[in-house]
Amino acid sequence: MAGKPQPSAFAPACSIRRSLLAVAVLALICFALLSLRSLRSPPQFSSPKMAVAEVTRDVASPGLSSSSIYHSPEVFFKSYAEMEGKFKVFIYPDGDPNTYFQTPRKLTGKYASEGYFFQNIRESRFRTEDPDQAGLFFVPISCHKMRGKGTSYENMTMIVQNYVESLIGKYPYWNRTLGADHFFVTCHDVGVRAFEGLQMVIKNSIRVVCSPSYDVGYIPHKDVALPQVLQPFALPSGGNDIENRTILGFWAGHRNSKIRVILARVWENDTELAISNNRISRAIGELVYQKQFYRTKFCICPGGSQVNSARIADSIHYGCIPVILSNYYDLPFNDILDWQKFSVILKESDVYQLKSILKSIPHEKFSELHKHLVEHVNCG
Repeated sequence: MAGKPQPSAFAPACSIRRSLLAVAVLALICFALLSLRSLRSPPQFSSPKMAVAEVTRDVASPGLSSSSIYHSPEVFFKSYAEMEGKFKVFIYPDGDPNTYFQTPRKLTGKYASEGYFFQNIRESRFRTEDPDQAGLFFVPISCHKMRGKGTSYENMTMIVQNYVESLIGKYPYWNRTLGADHFFVTCHDVGVRAFEGLQMVIKNSIRVVCSPSYDVGYIPHKDVALPQVLQPFALPSGGNDIENRTILGFWAGHRNSKIRVILARVWENDTELAISNNRISRAIGELVYQKQFYRTKFCICPGGSQVNSARIADSIHYGCIPVILSNYYDLPFNDILDWQKFSVILKESDVYQLKSILKSIPHEKFSELHKHLVEHVNCG
């Protein structure tokens, strides 16, 4: 990836390991990006070369240069093209799909990201039926399905452990790397709690998670952050509509974290910030909550039961600059996307100065953030 020393600076064995890890993380990031595109309309490509050409064309379009939302699109897509020719994923076939394995619970709701990832990887051209050709091994266990069947978190951990141990006993692949080339996909707090205590998984394997928090075992150099997206979106995406955005800041939600309690207590009576300590009632009107995004400049995104929430994706979709108010959050695609170009990133302790921080952002800066945010929506 960009900025890293050339392989010649390392011993050959170390270079190979680093290259494999880079390709693995890149592949998972690409699956995640494809998952987000599928939340709207999955692209259809007749060949890998067409796929690379399509995404490269998008980045090369006017206004989508490396000076906008990307750190280094040229480097990323060059690596992507190389991955297209070499990379394969093997999905373990074990487990009854009617219980917790092979398929997600559903493709709607706040766990939709997990569901689309499961679906996309099954339909992906990177999938191989030959494990000896695989660069990564997908362990297809769905914590969301366990939650849907009323399984306790303690039992969820046991189910994950038993499944992994059964794969270790049946196949030789885990023990070759102690699970370093195996990955799981879990979304939000369910996945975090289901893996608690499974040190052989947390330390060794790759976890693609919607709750990439440094304080719950997330390891940024090997794990991958997956955005949490609440599906389906109730209204169309926002566009070049700055003149309609007259509200300074907006948040409405449940007080299920310390930062949300503080946010509501400090700002719920403010005349310039639309802050509510409960989600807007449907009795007030149809889609009032979603429509508020269209009228707001900055949408406040405090961490909830975990470091993130679907509100970040909602804000991006509706064209409202997300104000990320959360500690320990490893932002999705952070090595590819420059989040500073289309969001405002604050520490939780900044909540007391929230209004003055937002008011200090010049209109020209807000316009630039909004322009880049619209680019992000269009190319996602």
